[in-house]
Amino acid sequence: MTILILGSGGREHAFAWKIAQSPLCNKLYVAPGNSGTAKIAQNVNISVTNFPAIKELVTSKGIDMVVVGPEDPLVQGIHDFFLNNNELKEVAVIGPQKAAAALEGSKKFAKEFMFRHNIPTAGYQSFNKNTIEEGFKFLESLSPPYVLKADGLAAGKGVLIINDLDQAKQELKSMLLKAKFGEASSKVVIEEFLDGIELSCFVLTDGQSYKILPMAKDYKRIGEGDTGLNTGGMGAVSPVPFTTEEFFNKIEERIVKPTIEGLKKDNLPYKGFIFIGLIKVGDDPKVIEYNVRMGDPETEVVVPRIQNDLVQIFQAIANKKLHSINLEIDERAATTVMLVSGGYPEAYEKGKVITGLDKINGSIAFHAGAIVKDGNVVTSGGRVMAITSFGENYQEAIKKSYQSIDQLKFDKMYYRKDIGFDL
Repeated sequence: MTILILGSGGREHAFAWKIAQSPLCNKLYVAPGNSGTAKIAQNVNISVTNFPAIKELVTSKGIDMVVVGPEDPLVQGIHDFFLNNNELKEVAVIGPQKAAAALEGSKKFAKEFMFRHNIPTAGYQSFNKNTIEEGFKFLESLSPPYVLKADGLAAGKGVLIINDLDQAKQELKSMLLKAKFGEASSKVVIEEFLDGIELSCFVLTDGQSYKILPMAKDYKRIGEGDTGLNTGGMGAVSPVPFTTEEFFNKIEERIVKPTIEGLKKDNLPYKGFIFIGLIKVGDDPKVIEYNVRMGDPETEVVVPRIQNDLVQIFQAIANKKLHSINLEIDERAATTVMLVSGGYPEAYEKGKVITGLDKINGSIAFHAGAIVKDGNVVTSGGRVMAITSFGENYQEAIKKSYQSIDQLKFDKMYYRKDIGFDL
């Protein structure tokens, strides 16, 4: 098969790394890709939302399957674009159709879906610029901290957690009236704060049956001890030590099954990954959010633990035969640590030369914000590289990742030295 992966991050490098191992894949393209995918696939410099250019690539190269990494093309309807085009409709697309992608594209839509199908989540209300006064009153009815979420896609930055009521009102004003997050915050969801420990549940579905992938836990804050600004993710571990069999069963029965049944009942066509952001409150799981793709950097610890041929799994999804797959998972723990540009998640410089990649032994370096320039691998984004390792437990795996990081250097390189600290 000839396969195209859309995206340019660590998640897409992890997909490419796994797909390239499959005997079913004889040619692999990544658009636009990065310095990591360039070594194992052919990068094509096309934007993930340039559907006409993607069509041209798919038809000219005889591509059989498209694996969609990021959320933007899914929310904009790339799967529907393929289905509605005679030249493309036979191509397998791994990712939900537009109607279902609204689970990530709109916080309000996702909340209404959860309430409709009795899926446990925080209480909420949504507001726009015309109902801002009601928003202020709703904030006054809650206890701090206050949770404000931009309704649309804001690249992982549209969630604010604020302890002071007056500040929360100011932020609501700047989101709704001053477009703090652009079009994404023209509607804002305010919800009750849930106190607990977060984890990520990943589900594969063909729209009929489902498989639960290994759970993972990621670390979003830039600073050690989970302090400072939110990022796209600074590291991850899998499995999650506190996910007992009893807790896993609660997740499956109360959240995963009603989600899959809800998609069927609401006629939301789904072939791909569902990321369920969970919080453990006491002994019970509740849903914080849905994403309609794999998370990053969790992909970098989940995908390496899958022992099956990933292309075979994707074929089963495309043909609605996922029930026939028996997932095989590596029992070992996997951890990843993200190396980021100095200054991230605020202003940072690009183009820093990365050295020491050839010295890494016993870990996998998944490239994210990195490209090849003048024969060197250089930084091209805030999150530059995810260093993934295996171990008998997460402590052993994390130790290996840090040993590998000691071999790597680029100007102003930063990483958290405490991934897994809270476990």
